Amino acid sequence: MQNLTVSLVQTPLFWEDKSSNLSMLGKKILGIPEKTELVILPEMFSTGFSMHTEALAETMDGPTVDWMRKTAAQKKSILTGSLIIKEIQNGDPFYFNRLVWMQPDGHFGYYDKRHLFAYGKEDRYYSSGNRRLLASVKGWKINLQVCYDLRFPVWQRQPASVSPLAGEPVQEEHAYDILVVVANWPATRIHAWKTLLQARAIENQSFVIGVNRTGTDGNDLAYPGESMVVSALGEVLHSLSGKEEVLSITLNKDMTETVRRQFPFWKDADHFLIQP
Repeated sequence: MQNLTVSLVQTPLFWEDKSSNLSMLGKKILGIPEKTELVILPEMFSTGFSMHTEALAETMDGPTVDWMRKTAAQKKSILTGSLIIKEIQNGDPFYFNRLVWMQPDGHFGYYDKRHLFAYGKEDRYYSSGNRRLLASVKGWKINLQVCYDLRFPVWQRQPASVSPLAGEPVQEEHAYDILVVVANWPATRIHAWKTLLQARAIENQSFVIGVNRTGTDGNDLAYPGESMVVSALGEVLHSLSGKEEVLSITLNKDMTETVRRQFPFWKDADHFLIQP
């Protein structure tokens, strides 16, 4: 299995200023010296975590998705992060906190945030997604999630093995090898962020990568970064603390495969089915 190099962009964001954010992020991405297969940006990277959907939303053929397409092609890397997207359904506007997975060839997938942060009134302005996005690169399977999703372990859970007594084959493959979570996670609850990233890695026996922003937003909320890369054993391989920084790290899938072989706890998990 080939190694995978991933770059985490931890940065402050200009509040509701798309052009400034895209200019700043473009310089950071194109300035990454290493050859990297995947560049991960924070949640709502073009605006910050804003509820001003009508003023800030774009369509999928708008300027920010076009910027992602051009930047991914120029860097020759996959680019992912979330932004505010508007769709018209049956004549009515719907807004989504949508993570876009943009490949260098211009093909893309997307994931609409499933769990909306009601405490911050996100559920009043956005619609919830109902399907996961599992992407693939160089033989690695990657589960893509957004911020508040991290608090709901069933949504990230690897499927359990199915008992042959039920007349079905045993599930011997994991759904994914890396869980990616992009976020605007504030300082007041950063202990939960760090703890849950490690918990998701341990229970799913996968790498977990969490990318959070830094700085202060237009609501005077402070964000401490603490972007992390966690191993399948829950060990923090790297943490960015509170600095504005771009980290590139190369992951070896053999590490995770060894953990799964030596400690096959996943085979004893409860079997369940997620309904939309």
